[in-house]
Amino acid sequence: MVALNSMANPATDGAALVAGSLGLALLPGVLSVVAGSTDIIGFLGLGGLFTAHITGNLAILAANIASSGTAQVAQILSVPVFIVAVGLTRLLAVGLESIGLATLRPLLVLQFLLLAGFFALSVAAGPHIDTTATNAIFAGMIGVSAMAVQNALVQISLAGTPPTAVMTGNVTRFTMDVTEVLLGRDPGAVARARTRAKRAGQAIAGFAVGCGLGAVCEVTMGLWSLALPAGLALLALAIVLPPIAPLRGRHFSLHRKTD
Repeated sequence: MVALNSMANPATDGAALVAGSLGLALLPGVLSVVAGSTDIIGFLGLGGLFTAHITGNLAILAANIASSGTAQVAQILSVPVFIVAVGLTRLLAVGLESIGLATLRPLLVLQFLLLAGFFALSVAAGPHIDTTATNAIFAGMIGVSAMAVQNALVQISLAGTPPTAVMTGNVTRFTMDVTEVLLGRDPGAVARARTRAKRAGQAIAGFAVGCGLGAVCEVTMGLWSLALPAGLALLALAIVLPPIAPLRGRHFSLHRKTD
Protein backbone atom coordinates (compact mmCIF):
# COMPACT_ATOMS: atom_id res chain seq x y z
CA MET A 1 0.00 0.00 0.00
CA VAL A 2 1.42 3.37 -0.99
CA ALA A 3 0.72 6.45 1.17
CA LEU A 4 1.14 10.07 0.06
CA ASN A 5 2.22 12.50 2.79
CA SER A 6 2.35 16.29 2.34
CA MET A 7 4.44 18.61 4.47
CA ALA A 8 2.07 21.53 3.75
CA ASN A 9 -0.13 22.79 6.56
CA PRO A 10 -3.27 24.27 4.99
CA ALA A 11 -4.74 25.41 8.29
CA THR A 12 -1.63 27.37 9.25
CA ASP A 13 -1.12 28.77 5.75
CA GLY A 14 -4.74 29.93 5.58
CA ALA A 15 -4.60 31.56 8.99
CA ALA A 16 -1.50 33.49 7.99
CA LEU A 17 -3.21 34.71 4.83
CA VAL A 18 -6.30 35.92 6.70
CA ALA A 19 -4.21 37.64 9.35
CA GLY A 20 -2.15 39.77 7.00
CA SER A 21 -3.76 40.11 3.60
CA LEU A 22 -4.85 43.28 1.87
CA GLY A 23 -8.11 41.48 1.12
CA LEU A 24 -8.95 41.31 4.80
CA ALA A 25 -8.51 45.08 5.05
CA LEU A 26 -11.06 45.45 2.25
CA LEU A 27 -13.47 42.89 3.69
CA PRO A 28 -15.43 45.29 5.97
CA GLY A 29 -16.05 47.60 3.02
CA VAL A 30 -17.33 44.72 0.89
CA LEU A 31 -19.61 43.57 3.71
CA SER A 32 -20.94 47.11 4.07
CA VAL A 33 -21.88 47.15 0.39
CA VAL A 34 -23.59 43.78 0.89
CA ALA A 35 -25.64 45.14 3.79
CA GLY A 36 -26.58 48.39 2.07
CA SER A 37 -27.72 46.68 -1.12
CA THR A 38 -29.61 43.94 0.73
CA ASP A 39 -31.37 46.47 2.92
CA ILE A 40 -32.58 48.75 0.14
CA ILE A 41 -33.59 45.92 -2.20
CA GLY A 42 -35.62 44.30 0.56
CA PHE A 43 -37.20 47.62 1.44
CA LEU A 44 -38.21 48.42 -2.14
CA GLY A 45 -39.11 44.91 -3.23
CA LEU A 46 -40.74 43.43 -0.13
CA GLY A 47 -43.11 46.13 0.99
CA GLY A 48 -40.85 48.17 3.24
CA LEU A 49 -39.00 45.36 5.01
CA PHE A 50 -35.59 46.28 6.41
CA THR A 51 -33.29 43.26 6.48
CA ALA A 52 -30.16 44.97 7.86
CA HIS A 53 -31.45 48.07 9.70
CA ILE A 54 -33.66 45.77 11.69
CA THR A 55 -34.96 48.27 14.26
CA GLY A 56 -36.32 50.37 11.40
CA ASN A 57 -39.04 47.74 11.11
CA LEU A 58 -40.25 48.68 14.59
CA ALA A 59 -40.69 52.30 13.53
CA ILE A 60 -42.58 51.33 10.36
CA LEU A 61 -44.68 48.83 12.29
CA ALA A 62 -45.66 51.45 14.86
CA ALA A 63 -46.43 53.98 12.12
CA ASN A 64 -48.65 51.51 10.24
CA ILE A 65 -50.55 50.54 13.37
CA ALA A 66 -51.05 54.17 14.38
CA SER A 67 -52.12 55.38 10.93
CA SER A 68 -54.15 52.48 9.57
CA GLY A 69 -54.47 49.89 12.30
CA THR A 70 -52.67 47.30 10.17
CA ALA A 71 -49.40 45.47 10.67
CA GLN A 72 -47.20 43.58 8.24
CA VAL A 73 -46.39 40.06 9.39
CA ALA A 74 -42.83 40.29 8.03
CA GLN A 75 -42.11 43.39 10.09
CA ILE A 76 -43.52 41.74 13.21
CA LEU A 77 -41.39 38.64 12.70
CA SER A 78 -38.19 40.40 11.68
CA VAL A 79 -36.89 41.33 15.14
CA PRO A 80 -37.43 37.93 16.83
CA VAL A 81 -36.07 36.13 13.76
CA PHE A 82 -33.01 38.40 13.83
CA ILE A 83 -32.45 37.69 17.53
CA VAL A 84 -32.75 33.93 17.06
CA ALA A 85 -30.41 33.99 14.04
CA VAL A 86 -27.77 35.96 15.97
CA GLY A 87 -28.03 33.51 18.87
CA LEU A 88 -27.67 30.48 16.59
CA THR A 89 -24.70 32.11 14.87
CA ARG A 90 -23.01 32.59 18.21
CA LEU A 91 -23.66 28.95 19.15
CA LEU A 92 -22.16 27.84 15.82
CA ALA A 93 -19.10 29.99 16.46
CA VAL A 94 -18.67 28.50 19.94
CA GLY A 95 -18.85 25.03 18.44
CA LEU A 96 -16.25 25.86 15.82
CA GLU A 97 -13.93 27.40 18.39
CA SER A 98 -14.29 24.38 20.67
CA ILE A 99 -12.80 22.12 17.97
CA GLY A 100 -10.05 24.58 17.09
CA LEU A 101 -11.52 26.01 13.88
CA ALA A 102 -11.45 29.69 12.93
CA THR A 103 -14.92 31.15 12.58
CA LEU A 104 -14.59 33.70 9.77
CA ARG A 105 -14.78 31.46 6.73
CA PRO A 106 -17.61 29.20 7.95
CA LEU A 107 -19.72 32.22 8.91
CA LEU A 108 -19.08 33.86 5.54
CA VAL A 109 -20.15 30.62 3.87
CA LEU A 110 -23.33 30.61 5.94
CA GLN A 111 -24.06 34.23 5.04
CA PHE A 112 -23.54 33.53 1.34
CA LEU A 113 -25.87 30.50 1.44
CA LEU A 114 -28.58 32.55 3.15
CA LEU A 115 -28.26 35.40 0.65
CA ALA A 116 -28.32 32.92 -2.23
CA GLY A 117 -31.48 31.42 -0.71
CA PHE A 118 -32.99 34.89 -0.32
CA PHE A 119 -32.29 35.57 -3.99
CA ALA A 120 -33.64 32.20 -5.20
CA LEU A 121 -36.84 32.33 -3.15
CA SER A 122 -37.58 35.93 -4.10
CA VAL A 123 -37.08 35.28 -7.82
CA ALA A 124 -39.15 32.08 -7.61
CA ALA A 125 -42.06 34.09 -6.21
CA GLY A 126 -42.39 35.84 -9.57
CA PRO A 127 -42.07 39.40 -10.85
CA HIS A 128 -45.29 40.59 -9.16
CA ILE A 129 -44.65 39.26 -5.69
CA ASP A 130 -47.38 39.46 -3.07
CA THR A 131 -45.46 40.78 -0.08
CA THR A 132 -48.06 39.40 2.33
CA ALA A 133 -47.86 35.86 0.95
CA THR A 134 -46.14 33.13 2.93
CA ASN A 135 -43.39 32.62 0.37
CA ALA A 136 -42.53 36.32 0.35
CA ILE A 137 -42.47 36.48 4.15
CA PHE A 138 -40.27 33.39 4.32
CA ALA A 139 -37.88 34.85 1.75
CA GLY A 140 -37.69 38.07 3.76
CA MET A 141 -36.85 36.18 6.94
CA ILE A 142 -34.02 34.40 5.11
CA GLY A 143 -32.69 37.86 4.18
CA VAL A 144 -33.03 39.02 7.79
CA SER A 145 -31.15 35.91 8.93
CA ALA A 146 -28.34 36.62 6.45
CA MET A 147 -27.90 40.09 7.88
CA ALA A 148 -28.05 38.71 11.42
CA VAL A 149 -25.15 36.40 10.55
CA GLN A 150 -23.20 39.35 9.13
CA ASN A 151 -23.79 41.46 12.23
CA ALA A 152 -22.66 38.59 14.43
CA LEU A 153 -19.60 37.58 12.40
CA VAL A 154 -18.19 41.11 12.48
CA GLN A 155 -18.21 41.03 16.28
CA ILE A 156 -17.07 37.42 16.53
CA SER A 157 -14.50 37.11 13.75
CA LEU A 158 -13.43 40.68 12.95
CA ALA A 159 -12.69 42.12 16.38
CA GLY A 160 -12.07 45.86 16.30
CA THR A 161 -13.94 46.33 13.04
CA PRO A 162 -16.84 48.82 13.09
CA PRO A 163 -20.32 47.49 12.35
CA THR A 164 -20.96 46.90 8.65
CA ALA A 165 -24.76 46.81 8.68
CA VAL A 166 -25.79 49.49 11.21
CA MET A 167 -24.57 52.99 10.44
CA THR A 168 -25.94 55.21 13.24
CA GLY A 169 -23.13 54.28 15.61
CA ASN A 170 -20.58 54.54 12.81
CA VAL A 171 -21.69 58.07 11.89
CA THR A 172 -21.51 59.07 15.56
CA ARG A 173 -18.04 57.54 15.97
CA PHE A 174 -16.81 59.05 12.70
CA THR A 175 -18.00 62.53 13.64
CA MET A 176 -16.43 62.37 17.10
CA ASP A 177 -13.14 61.09 15.73
CA VAL A 178 -12.94 63.68 12.96
CA THR A 179 -13.54 66.36 15.60
CA GLU A 180 -10.71 64.86 17.68
CA VAL A 181 -8.39 64.83 14.66
CA LEU A 182 -9.16 68.49 13.91
CA LEU A 183 -9.14 69.85 17.44
CA GLY A 184 -7.30 67.34 19.62
CA ARG A 185 -3.96 68.19 21.23
CA ASP A 186 -2.80 64.76 22.34
CA PRO A 187 -0.85 63.23 19.41
CA GLY A 188 -1.56 59.70 20.57
CA ALA A 189 -5.29 60.31 20.87
CA VAL A 190 -5.34 62.04 17.48
CA ALA A 191 -3.57 59.09 15.84
CA ARG A 192 -6.04 56.61 17.33
CA ALA A 193 -8.96 58.79 16.31
CA ARG A 194 -7.64 59.01 12.75
CA THR A 195 -7.43 55.22 12.51
CA ARG A 196 -10.95 54.78 13.86
CA ALA A 197 -12.29 57.45 11.52
CA LYS A 198 -10.81 55.67 8.50
CA ARG A 199 -12.42 52.39 9.50
CA ALA A 200 -15.81 53.93 10.22
CA GLY A 201 -15.63 56.01 7.03
CA GLN A 202 -14.99 52.87 4.98
CA ALA A 203 -18.07 51.20 6.45
CA ILE A 204 -20.27 54.28 5.91
CA ALA A 205 -19.09 54.73 2.32
CA GLY A 206 -19.58 51.05 1.55
CA PHE A 207 -23.10 51.04 2.95
CA ALA A 208 -24.00 54.20 0.99
CA VAL A 209 -22.60 52.71 -2.22
CA GLY A 210 -24.53 49.52 -1.59
CA CYS A 211 -27.77 51.45 -1.08
CA GLY A 212 -27.24 53.37 -4.31
CA LEU A 213 -26.36 50.32 -6.39
CA GLY A 214 -29.15 48.26 -4.83
CA ALA A 215 -31.77 50.93 -5.48
CA VAL A 216 -30.79 51.30 -9.13
CA CYS A 217 -30.72 47.55 -9.63
CA GLU A 218 -34.07 46.96 -7.91
CA VAL A 219 -35.79 49.64 -9.98
CA THR A 220 -34.47 48.15 -13.22
CA MET A 221 -34.40 44.43 -12.39
CA GLY A 222 -36.81 43.87 -9.53
CA LEU A 223 -35.84 41.16 -7.06
CA TRP A 224 -33.36 39.72 -9.54
CA SER A 225 -31.19 42.51 -8.14
CA LEU A 226 -30.60 40.33 -5.07
CA ALA A 227 -27.94 38.67 -7.21
CA LEU A 228 -25.83 41.74 -6.36
CA PRO A 229 -25.48 41.16 -2.59
CA ALA A 230 -25.28 37.40 -3.11
CA GLY A 231 -22.43 37.87 -5.59
CA LEU A 232 -20.66 40.29 -3.26
CA ALA A 233 -21.01 37.81 -0.39
CA LEU A 234 -19.29 35.24 -2.59
CA LEU A 235 -16.56 37.81 -3.25
CA ALA A 236 -16.17 38.36 0.49
CA LEU A 237 -15.72 34.61 0.91
CA ALA A 238 -13.18 34.47 -1.91
CA ILE A 239 -11.17 37.26 -0.25
CA VAL A 240 -10.43 35.12 2.79
CA LEU A 241 -9.83 31.80 1.04
CA PRO A 242 -6.21 30.67 1.09
CA PRO A 243 -4.36 30.61 -2.24
CA ILE A 244 -3.81 27.27 -3.95
CA ALA A 245 -0.14 26.51 -3.44
CA PRO A 246 1.74 25.37 -6.57
CA LEU A 247 2.51 21.66 -6.60
CA ARG A 248 6.27 22.20 -6.71
CA GLY A 249 6.01 24.40 -3.61
CA ARG A 250 5.01 21.38 -1.54
CA HIS A 251 7.19 18.53 -0.35
CA PHE A 252 5.83 15.05 -0.75
CA SER A 253 7.24 11.76 0.36
CA LEU A 254 6.25 8.30 -0.72
CA HIS A 255 6.70 5.39 1.58
CA ARG A 256 5.48 1.87 1.39
CA LYS A 257 3.59 0.50 4.32
CA THR A 258 4.09 -3.11 5.18
CA ASP A 259 1.44 -5.25 6.76
